[in-house]
Amino acid sequence: MTELDRSLWAGRVDAADGDAGRRWHQVVRAYDDSAAPGLALIGFASDAGVARNHGRIGAAEGPAALRRALANLPWGATRDVPLLDAGDVVCTGDALEQAQQALAQRIAAVLSRGHWPLVLGGGHEVAWGSFQGVAASLRGPARVGVVNFDAHFDLRKPLDGTRGTSGSPFLQIADELASRGSPFRYLCIGVSPASNTQALFATAAARGAEWLLDDDLVWGELPRALDQIDRFVAGVDVIQLSLCLDVFPGSVAPGVSAPAARGLPVDVGFVLLRRLVDRAGLAPRGGKVVLAEIAELNPRFDRDGCTARLAARLGFEVARPLLI
Repeated sequence: MTELDRSLWAGRVDAADGDAGRRWHQVVRAYDDSAAPGLALIGFASDAGVARNHGRIGAAEGPAALRRALANLPWGATRDVPLLDAGDVVCTGDALEQAQQALAQRIAAVLSRGHWPLVLGGGHEVAWGSFQGVAASLRGPARVGVVNFDAHFDLRKPLDGTRGTSGSPFLQIADELASRGSPFRYLCIGVSPASNTQALFATAAARGAEWLLDDDLVWGELPRALDQIDRFVAGVDVIQLSLCLDVFPGSVAPGVSAPAARGLPVDVGFVLLRRLVDRAGLAPRGGKVVLAEIAELNPRFDRDGCTARLAARLGFEVARPLLI
């Protein structure tokens, strides 16, 4: 059984409102193997991938900050779904590969018991650990897709060919799928032309990736983007949803490794996210999204906690179909 850190789970109590006034901090409990299927939070406290990628250190503190931001949100569940905190996988020093494997094992265990994992990062190296956990949990063949809201493709080559970074997880996923004879189904939403080299665009094209540029994700162009999301969802059976906070403008999400000069407008981002979740559905409700992760929250640079609050709202939005 995981021990619950009550210093992170605290907030307002509206006792006069009874169950209708409950907040996340009032319903969360420590994960244990006997719990009924529910929403399981797993932290990935890691800076190693960011450090290897020459980014700003501090993402290891992200899971704690995100729990604090989630704590005071209204619970609002209309069905009896437990909220479970499965603790943190902690990366010690540069032991990234061991931490990713530990994350994969924890995710696979949580999935095997019917829970829906929301993974709290941590650098974007979390995505490679998450994928390994999802892959280990699959029974039989499945068309696996990855949808990544991100200013960056994160298709860089691992250092020395083997040591992954926060910029390499999706190339690692592509290589693993290729070794299994499976296609790489990858949609990156919010790609910045100013943050990806020609070599990265060439890698994305060579690997068969799909993308939507931040240039094109404005209100007048949304029908095309929504259609592309619909087509992608229809072509896969299982989806790993990755939400990198640096996809949003640095003015509203400063607490990341690489803040964006432009970024995806927040309101547009939420419209696209809702479309994806509505079309795909969550796996415990018969849908395709088997896991979601929130990456790159760096509290050291988070002015007034605004990035943590944005991250919490993303978690709230993506998990809501599980609760109602």
